[in-house]
Amino acid sequence: MMFAVATIAILVAMVLALVRAFAGPSLYDRVLAGNSFGTKTVLLIGLMGYITGRPDFLDIALLYALINFTATIAILRFFSYRTPKGPRAEPIPPSADKGAA
Repeated sequence: MMFAVATIAILVAMVLALVRAFAGPSLYDRVLAGNSFGTKTVLLIGLMGYITGRPDFLDIALLYALINFTATIAILRFFSYRTPKGPRAEPIPPSADKGAA
């Protein structure tokens, strides 16, 4: 009974994370909600492995956690170098700026 309640609580938290991912006002809110959804998925996989008595699910949960972390870092790095209007402008080197004065 306790594991059923834990599973339902994790599923409700996953739905709330999805709602936040679709309704988030900024990109970082959406990335955080996606990361939170991935973390809750890892918890759900581990819980299902415990309930069914299959300890190999923990290996799958660990692999999914690593993929989730790597994907979050990759998405944040991608969007930190790109703006919505196009590529980020490179700063003017100090030597080129002195010639104009």
